[in-house]
Amino acid sequence: MKITEQIKQPIAYEMDLFEQKFQLAMSSKVALLNRITHYIVNRKGKQMRPMFVFLVAKMLNNGEVS
Repeated sequence: MKITEQIKQPIAYEMDLFEQKFQLAMSSKVALLNRITHYIVNRKGKQMRPMFVFLVAKMLNNGEVS
């Protein structure tokens, strides 16, 4: 198992919600924009900041993300 997968385990639910909302927010009716944002959404590097936010939130809130 990759280290990022191990780190994401405690926040898997939150990351799934984030990915859904991020994809929805990045969708467009303009085909060219959809094509461009498709590459942005599929780059997993964009998940690092939310991952750290969720981890810190859980750490500070006794295991819960508000």
